[in-house]
Amino acid sequence: MKITSSAICLTVDDVPASAAFLTRHFGFGEAMAAEGFVSLAREDAPNVVFLRRGIEVLPEGFREQHAAGVIVAFVVADLDAEYERLRSEGAPITMPLREEPWGERLFQVTDPNGVVVQLVAWADGLGHP
Repeated sequence: MKITSSAICLTVDDVPASAAFLTRHFGFGEAMAAEGFVSLAREDAPNVVFLRRGIEVLPEGFREQHAAGVIVAFVVADLDAEYERLRSEGAPITMPLREEPWGERLFQVTDPNGVVVQLVAWADGLGHP
């Protein structure tokens, strides 16, 4: 199998609100959209797709579920600068900048639908998975 691209698909109540959040704060652009659906893209990350809860494209048993327990994580080059940028833009920082004992540095913001976006860097400067 050869994978040619990847996407993260999340079910939310307000698709435009989540799309606007990633566009404004993370530089994603709209790749395609339709009623209850938007696909956002940027060259250096997987696409992020938001689907409106209840939309028929979702499997019947999952249509009414909301994205929960999921963290969208991006490893970035300058975590401190991103923290300051997002703070100055008024993005809701829901976990302040911290360092874990295993060397992961991170902080989290949360979009209007409760989707958690985590920015990560490694204390040793290496690009760990």
